[in-house]
Amino acid sequence: MHKVRDVLQAATQQLGDRVDAEVLLAYALSKPRSWLIAHADDGLAAEHASAYHVLIEQRKAGEPVAYITGRRGFWSLDLEVTPATLIPRPETELLVELALERLPIDANVRVLDLGTGSGAIALAIARERPRAQVTATDASVEALAVAQRNAQRHGIGNVSFAHGNWFAPLGAQQFELIVSNPPYIESHDPHLEQGDLRFEPVSALASGIDGLDDIRRIIRDAGKHLCSAGWLLFEHGWHQGDAVRSLLRHASFAKVSTMRDLEQRDRVTGGCWSVSEDCDSP
Repeated sequence: MHKVRDVLQAATQQLGDRVDAEVLLAYALSKPRSWLIAHADDGLAAEHASAYHVLIEQRKAGEPVAYITGRRGFWSLDLEVTPATLIPRPETELLVELALERLPIDANVRVLDLGTGSGAIALAIARERPRAQVTATDASVEALAVAQRNAQRHGIGNVSFAHGNWFAPLGAQQFELIVSNPPYIESHDPHLEQGDLRFEPVSALASGIDGLDDIRRIIRDAGKHLCSAGWLLFEHGWHQGDAVRSLLRHASFAKVSTMRDLEQRDRVTGGCWSVSEDCDSP
């Protein structure tokens, strides 16, 4: 019987990633990762070793760990994810931070999350701003079902879900803040055929020749659904900052600016729906 530490070491060598090896072993054992450290000298039962081997082979074939385990942490939430949803990524937490800066904790505000996927952004905002009423839309029925299960699992009741492409299901509703992590990869980008991206829904990743087709649609229609001095914030590619700022200014947004992620790359751009000075910049 092999020890936990030896099995982990062998898996790490196969995958080239210690974190992936630990996450998958913890999943196979139905234990937290911290258990692996405390029980490094324990033996691994044959049935657990066999199950772990299957998981390692799945990962070696390129399948994302989040899809193998059906889970991914985001903000303070442990979220269900499936191949119908984009896998939440740490850099998207910047979008949540910037949204919260624009939402007073004691205000009854309306927030819209476009293309919610697993519900990561909408649920993080709703958890931190319990007086906000958050609406989340998605064109995928399967993705919305995942988001709804995540809301139920975490007991977050101030989120409603609507099926449809971008603003389509919203009628004339207006919001103080609109956020989105839309598709923004160029349709011909070779990265779509590499790594984890091969397994994620292309509709949640790619958006036209320059990657900006969906961002253009969002910017074009956002003004109809923003209150005066309301804010639009969205994630985009590191090289798209100049282009999206230009699009926002052309659409009469004010206070247009781009925020950078921890790697100092352009990541989130936003603007206020007003050409006057009534846009409060936090």
